[in-house]
Amino acid sequence: MNALLDLDQSIFLAINGWHSTFMDPIMFFISGKLNWIPVYMVLLYLVFKTYGNKGWYILLLVAITIALADQGSVLLFKNTVQRLRPSHEPSLSGWVHVVNNYRGGDFGFVSPHAANFFALVTFLGFFLREKYKWILPVMLVWATVIAYSRIYLGVHYPGDVLCGGLYGALIGYLVARYGNQWLKIKTTIS
Repeated sequence: MNALLDLDQSIFLAINGWHSTFMDPIMFFISGKLNWIPVYMVLLYLVFKTYGNKGWYILLLVAITIALADQGSVLLFKNTVQRLRPSHEPSLSGWVHVVNNYRGGDFGFVSPHAANFFALVTFLGFFLREKYKWILPVMLVWATVIAYSRIYLGVHYPGDVLCGGLYGALIGYLVARYGNQWLKIKTTIS
């Protein structure tokens, strides 16, 4: 386990070390959840355009998906594992590049940002991928860039975002699969 944690820390230091004054504000912006409201609005439009009034049910399932991903990442992982964020790790003092003095809370495993975005991408991907073939790859790149920004900003290790993304994708898949059965929306989820 120590070898895995050491590898995670080494990869973190390499990625976090690839910083520049040009990229700092860009990565800080990318990491902001509210900065993506225009994208959420486009996704909302596509849901209602595709499903009409059933879009309200999908929106309810989106809320459930995000709540499970967000709260689960904190209650099941962060508060249980209590792994310090790199920005709070004493042994990394002076090595971690932080932007705008943003350090996050004490613990970082798993990343709620990664969990939330990958849950949303996975969930909406199931409902929108048939009509909009381009949407799932585009949303996966979007979620990956956001996860990368968390490492760049010094607030998560790669393992935090990887495990957060996997947890979120699982939540998104389960809610899409069983929510689809409950709503009986015509889409193929496998």
